[in-house]
Amino acid sequence: MDLKAQGLNALVTGGTRGIGRAVVAGFLDEGVNVAFCARDAEAVASTAQELSGKPARVMGASVDVGDAAALNAWVEASAAELGGIDIVVSNVSALAIPDTDENWEASLNVDLMGTVRLVKAAMPHLEKSRAGSIVTVSSVSGREVDFASGPYGTVKTALVGYTQGLAFQLAGKGIRANTVSPGNTYFEGGVWEQIKEGNRELYDMALGLNPTGRMGTPEEMAAAVVFLACPISSFTTGTNLVVDGALTRGIHL
Repeated sequence: MDLKAQGLNALVTGGTRGIGRAVVAGFLDEGVNVAFCARDAEAVASTAQELSGKPARVMGASVDVGDAAALNAWVEASAAELGGIDIVVSNVSALAIPDTDENWEASLNVDLMGTVRLVKAAMPHLEKSRAGSIVTVSSVSGREVDFASGPYGTVKTALVGYTQGLAFQLAGKGIRANTVSPGNTYFEGGVWEQIKEGNRELYDMALGLNPTGRMGTPEEMAAAVVFLACPISSFTTGTNLVVDGALTRGIHL
């Protein structure tokens, strides 16, 4: 399927591993130029090198999205280097699950305010685009109560509300805003591999809840992000696309 995205420019936060890396690769396969960021400079450099053979341009930078000044500077530098911004994907997360003051602050600063600041910084460029699009990555933990309720789940719920508000506010400007809420996603070095090694009871419980009998892959989640972000989804805005293998049971009315 032609996603009608050839030549567009995208920003992706948290682009060196898991879902974020798969999103970067997915965009590049569609001919979308990508600027991505993550905190680990070595991982940024290796990811950019490994994905450089794709059909579009890729560039990475070491950025802490919790640092407002650094985030703004990265957005402006990326826009100048790429020649504009059409798509913004806010993917990075502090993954702060235990209920501590430090985790509440980290979740609010990185997951929520990192997204808000990213959107604000990119807005002047999105307003100039013919295909302006914002995708935020939430979680099934933002849709219903589970073991990650607390800082992580609460802020993921807030992300959905924020994004749907953007969809309504920006529709008149031709800018779309959607959310993807992944279910449990397993990849090497990811949180579920760590849980499998460190808390097998929780891992087995989570796996048993999914009627598919497995967890998702980063590529399966990224496919939804890329599809919603691209012009093929031109009349889809304000949606929260749950990709969880029928893990959650709620009915969308």
